[in-house]
Amino acid sequence: MNVQARRRLGVNVYLIDGGSEYALIDVGFLDELGEILELIRQMDFSLSACKTIIATHADADHAQGLARAREILRCKVAAHPASVAPLEQGDEILTYARIDAQNIHIPMPRCKVDWTIDEGDVVSIGDKTLEVWSTPGHTAGQLAFRMGDLLFSGDNIFRDGCVGVIDAHHGSNLPDFIASLKRIRACDVKYLLPSHGPIFRKDDALLDATIARLESYTHMADFGTCAVDWPLLDEWDDELASEIPPIS
Repeated sequence: MNVQARRRLGVNVYLIDGGSEYALIDVGFLDELGEILELIRQMDFSLSACKTIIATHADADHAQGLARAREILRCKVAAHPASVAPLEQGDEILTYARIDAQNIHIPMPRCKVDWTIDEGDVVSIGDKTLEVWSTPGHTAGQLAFRMGDLLFSGDNIFRDGCVGVIDAHHGSNLPDFIASLKRIRACDVKYLLPSHGPIFRKDDALLDATIARLESYTHMADFGTCAVDWPLLDEWDDELASEIPPIS
């Protein structure tokens, strides 16, 4: 359910139809929840048939409406263990709801997480099953879900090769991100269904380019404490030891 076309912020909400029941992957912003519920009604799904809402991770653009949706749909909320504290505490920093430097302050209602899901778990929704993948990097609690040839890939990668925000305050981890992308690259799914932008056919060349770019980030001061090192400083130490003049 696309609620972000031509918008900078928003999220794709996926409805997994299991026949006798369904699940939602993410719900988006609180002020868009009414739109989502109306779309569900228009597709002839009963609101009472929603088994669970699964949070790909705890970011506000994915989960600000989660508490209200849980209340209206009277269903359970599932999330990765690392997403429990940010969701239940309404942590404005870890959920990206508050960025003081850009004057961004989005209320983040606290939401109870009814059950946790993690790597290797299988979520059954009627006659459908989702295989749970832990794919940290963008956040520690980022999840992806495989269903046959489809991978609901969260904020891991988008059709243009971009990835979810990399920010130390947000809990991002570049080596973990690279490992998650390599896992997606190695798998045999045919289509990636991201949390932002259009669905696209899995493109190994695109993934290779993105992985190479993120690997370069691990050695760049631009990414601060998300980087693992900064080769320039080692080069400078070698120059000092060799008594090479600092300016040539």
